Amino acid sequence: MDATARDALLATALAGIAAAAAVAWPGVRELDAAGALLLVAAHVPLAVIRRWPAPGLVALVVLVLPYHLAQYQHHALVPAEVIALFAYAVLGRRVRIVLGVAGFLLAVCVLGMAMRAGGSSVREQVAVIEAVVSVVIAVQVWRVHRARLATITERAERAERTREEEARRRVAEERLRIARDLHDLLAHSITLIGVQAGAAAHLVRGDRPLDRAELAEALASIAGTCRDARTELRGTLQVLRGTDVAAPGTLPGPGGIGDLVRAARGGGIDVELSDDGLGTLPPEIGVAAYRIVQEALTNVVKHAAAKRATVRLARDAGGLVVRVADDGSGPPGGAPEGFGILGMIERARSVGGTLDAGPGERGGFVVTAVLPLADAVSPH
Repeated sequence: MDATARDALLATALAGIAAAAAVAWPGVRELDAAGALLLVAAHVPLAVIRRWPAPGLVALVVLVLPYHLAQYQHHALVPAEVIALFAYAVLGRRVRIVLGVAGFLLAVCVLGMAMRAGGSSVREQVAVIEAVVSVVIAVQVWRVHRARLATITERAERAERTREEEARRRVAEERLRIARDLHDLLAHSITLIGVQAGAAAHLVRGDRPLDRAELAEALASIAGTCRDARTELRGTLQVLRGTDVAAPGTLPGPGGIGDLVRAARGGGIDVELSDDGLGTLPPEIGVAAYRIVQEALTNVVKHAAAKRATVRLARDAGGLVVRVADDGSGPPGGAPEGFGILGMIERARSVGGTLDAGPGERGGFVVTAVLPLADAVSPH
């Protein structure tokens, strides 16, 4: 049985009860055929008010007005009127206007009956007015309360969704940062270890007498690179495990660029470093500059086939300029491949800076990054 059929059965039962009450307690005027027809007809809109709230309420008001004006038993229709008002409050639109108009019409009707009746029945009609007005006010208050609860629930759900989205965004950013760190660390360390190991193997296989000191220096460079890589890798893994990371003072920064240069020199590249007068840098700028130089030198050792390279860090117009240039061949066609260049661009953008990478004017390859220094302290 669908909802409309159930509503029709309930309306029929309610009409029968109302008719029985009007016959048992006739009040001012006994229920005749016309009154019974109006009484029953007033319950018909209850069968369809779930589907058509506004037309159903209007039809009920139109039918109950002549019933009340004719002075039939007034209380018999009160249940139907209350049900219609509450049903429209739940299902209808423009509730305040429609309920206000309905309450006004019913109040006018009851006032007219009170003026016609006179005597002691005036108190009864005033009570009916108060009942109608109370119903209208109660319905409107309940409607407002229901709308307020819905608004509060919606805001809470929206706030929860926003928190979840923010958490997912932060997780994605942290994963990207860790991926960049791992790429920079492993690519740089493995490249240098490979070059240094190749140099050591060349010393062992060479025709000239073995220089034990030179071989020991090559192997020591490999061990030092492994130690540095292990230290940085441990800090990155602590983030993945959810433990505390190293103190900010141990983060890579401009002070560690000298180690990168020495490691590149160990790979057979003559690297010149210029980083005087930088002053105090924000930690995030220092880390970005370190990683950019690290990746750029890795590319020089691994791909450039260069003999010389220069690393320059200097202040310029409120920003830190990081420039790494070499005299190698550069990528074929001048277009860099792989994720190294993209990683450096993302590093620069993460702190609000920019990065350009391409062939130099006199050959080789040049990487230039400009990082903002709004919070940095200039040297005196």
